[in-house]
Amino acid sequence: MSILTRNNVSLSGRENGPAMVFAHGFGCDQTMWRYLTPAFADRYRIVLFDYVGHGKSELAAYDSGRYDSLDGYARDVLEVLEELDISSAVFVGHSVSSMIGALAAIQQPERFESLVMVGPSPRYLNDESAGYVGGFEPDDLRGLLDSMESNYLGWSSSMAPMIMGNGDRPELGEELTNSFCRTDPAIALQFAQVTFLGDNRSDLPKVPVRSLVLQCTADVIAPEVVGEYVHEKLPESDYVLLSATGHCPHLSAPAETIAAMQRFC
Repeated sequence: MSILTRNNVSLSGRENGPAMVFAHGFGCDQTMWRYLTPAFADRYRIVLFDYVGHGKSELAAYDSGRYDSLDGYARDVLEVLEELDISSAVFVGHSVSSMIGALAAIQQPERFESLVMVGPSPRYLNDESAGYVGGFEPDDLRGLLDSMESNYLGWSSSMAPMIMGNGDRPELGEELTNSFCRTDPAIALQFAQVTFLGDNRSDLPKVPVRSLVLQCTADVIAPEVVGEYVHEKLPESDYVLLSATGHCPHLSAPAETIAAMQRFC
């Protein structure tokens, strides 16, 4: 099985241009970027992919041992870039993919020109001893993961609209719900455990490329204080607090997201 088939890699845009790689978040796939990519297609070679277990990736390639940490997903990113002979890419990661991109850039900095982090969080659990606010207490995450394990479809239908925000536009929450529901429950649970129980705070100062932190208001997954923390700990970063609400500005506020990215790039 080829790497490009494994991750359902799609190429478009300017064939000989610099690469812009889009990496989706938990429970999503590459279709979530459809409002952003046309704005960059005249300048960049657009690279889209699905993580194994998501979208139209090869489900048979899923290995619970490999994907028991974000390092396994970072390896996938690097393998895709190597297969396509890409260096100096702009990597656009949503949510957990922000940290996956950071890990990949630390391992092979020559393959990255910059990182665009959309709603990043290095740790979702609060850490009172360090004065760190991630947004969740241990009981919160335990309940979230237990609910996923016992009734994944019910969890999806209740959590997705909360994550999306923008309650006055229910079609957005419905799209995210449907995306969650298309993901294999066992894979989704393991990815959620890896995501929500991880701690990548110590990795942020090691990121060797410049970064853009895009933070939304009223984000129940990654509150404003988290985005500010990421910006503070990265060696070289810009921070933009969007007027967009929720956790998915690439869907709810694409024009504002595009404008911030264009200024950075």
